[in-house]
Amino acid sequence: MITIILGTRPEIIKMSPIIRECERKNRDYFILHTGQHYSYAMDGVFFDELELPKAKYYLDVGSGTHAVQTGKIMAGIEEVLVQERPDIVLVQGDTNTVLAGALAASKLHIPVGHVEAGLRSDDRTMPEEVNRVVADHVSDYLYAPTELARKNLVKEGIPENAITVTGNTIVDALQENLRIAERRPDMLTPLGLEPKGYILATAHRQENVDDSAPLAGIIGGLERVRQHLDLPVIYPAHPRAEKMIAEFCIDTGGITMIKPVGFFAFLQLESQARLILTDSGGVQEEACILGVPCVTLRENTERPETIEVGANVLVGTNPDVICKGAAMMMKTEPDWQQPFGDGYAGRMIVQISESVRYNRAACAMKAIEKSG
Repeated sequence: MITIILGTRPEIIKMSPIIRECERKNRDYFILHTGQHYSYAMDGVFFDELELPKAKYYLDVGSGTHAVQTGKIMAGIEEVLVQERPDIVLVQGDTNTVLAGALAASKLHIPVGHVEAGLRSDDRTMPEEVNRVVADHVSDYLYAPTELARKNLVKEGIPENAITVTGNTIVDALQENLRIAERRPDMLTPLGLEPKGYILATAHRQENVDDSAPLAGIIGGLERVRQHLDLPVIYPAHPRAEKMIAEFCIDTGGITMIKPVGFFAFLQLESQARLILTDSGGVQEEACILGVPCVTLRENTERPETIEVGANVLVGTNPDVICKGAAMMMKTEPDWQQPFGDGYAGRMIVQISESVRYNRAACAMKAIEKSG
């Protein structure tokens, strides 16, 4: 049995090809949703939109400090795993759900498969970096999305035979869902937008929105980009970002602020944007795959492949640097070769994960024969 643990929007999207492959092959599996995002608009709706089966377990953990949230998730996951005793647990990415899931399973001696293993920003001040490093080092099966990610793992002493370069499941997800998104209600017209006639922005990371200086820098930079490039800037605001903008009394100028949108609506906005400004690692990948130039509102990235192919640039949160980076990327032709695989990552991950059950069964049979 495979247990798929997730708790946030990006995890639902990136695990969707694995879930669909399990469904397609009629595999024995279940989904455990931690409820890490406290807003239904930020996670639960994606199950409906992506036409995925509902989670068997929902922990409804909600928000909290890193320690409180991680502890609640770990305790809830442990209870489920003790009851179900799966053959392998799959976690994806770098959230508190990933950290808690990997630790809980490891302590119960249940093999852990880490999807999107080996990403590194080399910045331990980021909670996500700590989460992904710990998850990698307690995992038994490391599904690296790129060769660079594999090298990161080997450099840290992880055995090479535990690592498989699978590509990134986001490629699978985009290929599976882009055509569906095109059949969904038009997202651009109600906003008065033309294809390739606007800029899409996202900012949600704790280090960027919980401090007034970087948040004001980002908003100021977006407004300068809007004025300099004479294009509307659309910003679907994360609830935390919206709250902090109001709390810090930051003037959003002419930026078009909208509520968070569903996956297919956001995919439409991404694919038709002229330029994307973001602090999201996942959006960096998606922009690269979709052929949309990207400007990353951070000083580092765990997706350096996007920079190497010319699809992305780091600018931080200084308004002048943001504006210069945007102007530069506006001149970029989207003719790069995306580095994240061929769209078969989900199939490969399920195949390897399924082999765990047979390996464990074989080992148990040998132990019985030996004792007999």
